[in-house]
Amino acid sequence: MILKPIYQKNLYGLDYFFHNFVKLYQKNNLPNKILISGDEGLGKSTLAFHLVNYVLSKDEDLSYDLKNLQINQENKSYKLTINASNPNLTLVDSLNDKRGIDINQIRDLISNLNKSSFNNKERFVIIDNIEKLNKNSVNALLKILEEPPQNIFFILINNDRFILPTLKSRCINFNLFLNYQNSIYVVNKLLGEDIFNHINTDLLNHYTTPGKLYKLITFFETNDYNLKDYKLKDLLKLIINEELYKKDILIKNISFEYFEFFFRKELSLVKSKTFDIHNYFIKRINETKKFNLDEESLFNEFEYKVLNG
Repeated sequence: MILKPIYQKNLYGLDYFFHNFVKLYQKNNLPNKILISGDEGLGKSTLAFHLVNYVLSKDEDLSYDLKNLQINQENKSYKLTINASNPNLTLVDSLNDKRGIDINQIRDLISNLNKSSFNNKERFVIIDNIEKLNKNSVNALLKILEEPPQNIFFILINNDRFILPTLKSRCINFNLFLNYQNSIYVVNKLLGEDIFNHINTDLLNHYTTPGKLYKLITFFETNDYNLKDYKLKDLLKLIINEELYKKDILIKNISFEYFEFFFRKELSLVKSKTFDIHNYFIKRINETKKFNLDEESLFNEFEYKVLNG
């Protein structure tokens, strides 16, 4: 099952942040340029969609359930949103066939915002994966952020990646984080049962976000693997030998995290040689991500030099 934020009617683990946004809105102090930052899989986009639905459905009979942090799936705003026809919400994200958000998407956004509103409600713009904006896209976006149209709120979402200071400085930044216990709680809610029924405890001795954990479990179960049977080293060998990292980008990114975890868990960093190997692979991973280098050679080299070393 894929967790698409736009369809998540429940908000788990982010109560504190959501209620703070609601209080700001109720006091007419909600910033019109919000940057939500945090690791991938925390629920940043889900939080944004819940905030938007709370505001846009507040005058409807089936409004947002503030007590249970739940979107009423029968409210008009939600139905319009999932059908991509909500006149008060514009979503911008990287296209499936492109690695980034290009300038034409931002130009279309600006053109849309300059049109008259269909009603007197607030209008929202959610730009997900803001780090994927290229330089031209950022420059185009900065122009409208400097003088945003009245009654329009921008919510920019960043996966803890570098963004230009000129963009960051124009927004109020909210940094999200969940501790280990809250992360496990969220995954239990998403699974509908105890996470320990699905995964070896050896794989849970490393903090990662609820979205990544849920993806890890559902991906392997969909491919007929039982994660209770795999400790860290065995799982990494499976991912490499079966080339599972090629099937899903999030699995690839989780694998990179587990590389780092393996060094901390299995190897003594007191030894200078281990330090060198550790630093070498961290550099390789960063360069592979940044320059889109050959991933297969990186995974095979890690198995040869580290897992079998």
